[in-house]
Amino acid sequence: MSDFGNDILSSMDLFIEKIQQLKNLMLGVSLSALILAPLAIGISLYLVTHPKFLHLVESEYDFALLLIILLTVVLVTSGVWLSAGIRQFKSLSSWNKRYCNYLEKRENLDKAISSKYHLDEE
Repeated sequence: MSDFGNDILSSMDLFIEKIQQLKNLMLGVSLSALILAPLAIGISLYLVTHPKFLHLVESEYDFALLLIILLTVVLVTSGVWLSAGIRQFKSLSSWNKRYCNYLEKRENLDKAISSKYHLDEE
């Protein structure tokens, strides 16, 4: 029974460590959204508000229509990506606090069990 319980705890620790690794990957994705989405929004807004853009719309209507559609898609997609990045960043920050709390409690419990059963004196 002890081996079974130890296997479950080891499996849980391994699972939590894998989730922590995935969290770090998702943090990178979230940070890229927080950097790249505002950049794309800024460039798109700059292009739309540029004085030559109005001239382009007047002289090249078909191309300008395609460009307006493309810039609108970039703005909407970047807005969604930015919103998702902010939500994900908040979620990951919360997970990190809970994970650190879990590690601290696990370490304290390990120390308490070791000292109670004199496992650290071997």
